[in-house]
Amino acid sequence: MKRFAMIAALVLCGAGTAQAGVIERACLKSDRQAANRSLCGCIQQVADVTLTRRDQKLAATFFREPHRAQEVRQSDNPRHETFWKKYRSFGSTAENYCS
Repeated sequence: MKRFAMIAALVLCGAGTAQAGVIERACLKSDRQAANRSLCGCIQQVADVTLTRRDQKLAATFFREPHRAQEVRQSDNPRHETFWKKYRSFGSTAENYCS
């Protein structure tokens, strides 16, 4: 039910804004073959609903520095632990909504 509510919220948010968000820009700049405006925009929509702007900025660094994700995941910093829980939820939701 929670996942359905999240997807419903994404649909209600619309197709996105005129300006690309930090996650979308990082996704488009990445060297990943599957990265395209449609997919990256979808991922940004999920990020807008599930992550704060501060969290989005941190997550965007993972596109440039994939090892940074491992550092944050293994960190003892309580903020990183809280972020990682939200980030995992973001990833699952993005995978379900954008695939």
